[in-house]
Amino acid sequence: MTAQIHLPSLGARVGVVSALTIATVGGFMPVPGLTSEAQAATAHARRALQVAASKQGSPYRYGATGPSRFDCSGLMLFSYKKAGKKLPRTAQQQYNRTRHIPASSRLRGDLVFFHSGGSVYHVGIYAGGGRIWHAPKTGTRVRLERIWTTRVSYGRVR
Repeated sequence: MTAQIHLPSLGARVGVVSALTIATVGGFMPVPGLTSEAQAATAHARRALQVAASKQGSPYRYGATGPSRFDCSGLMLFSYKKAGKKLPRTAQQQYNRTRHIPASSRLRGDLVFFHSGGSVYHVGIYAGGGRIWHAPKTGTRVRLERIWTTRVSYGRVR
């Protein structure tokens, strides 16, 4: 007796493969129920995320805003400027300017703010999977890193 396996049509398989490919390489797939405001925000956010990732290995320098050296908020300012959005200079000012969102609503390209004692001391850009692109501190370089604390909040650039 031979077992029969039902395989979906080629068109259905290509659709799944294409969707997975798009998701894997960071492409955009429309999400049902996503508002036009959120769709517009994600277009800028995706571009800003690409810019930040392209700066991998750039050295940290306090107060630097690029194009080859950055501090944390300088990397966000530079990345969003290249994506067509204007951000203020410091992490605290960037926090004040963004629309605050719950962690459950975060998307790639949203900003991640690190808090201590009621003030923001660091910012990165959410890359998905609990990771951020950021310029950590003196002596380091722009890198992708896992979020190391729960004392964070998220902001979406308008």
